[in-house]
Amino acid sequence: MGSMIEVIIPIESEAAKALETPARREAVGRYLSGLLKDGRLASVLSEAIADAKREARASGLTDDDIDAELEAWRAERKA
Repeated sequence: MGSMIEVIIPIESEAAKALETPARREAVGRYLSGLLKDGRLASVLSEAIADAKREARASGLTDDDIDAELEAWRAERKA
């Protein structure tokens, strides 16, 4: 896997619980390295967003509903 360095990335505390063991941190590091090195991160994010939108639409939400939720979320993060 080449040379490894430690990088500090802020994540939510609930997500951090999944990284409590060295083996899990190493596995996540390999996965993230692959996403970033191979340039796949954008496509993975795009797929995740598309999946979320499909789920929202299947639940009866419209694009306007989704946009309103995103705006509310952004406003909360800025506060």
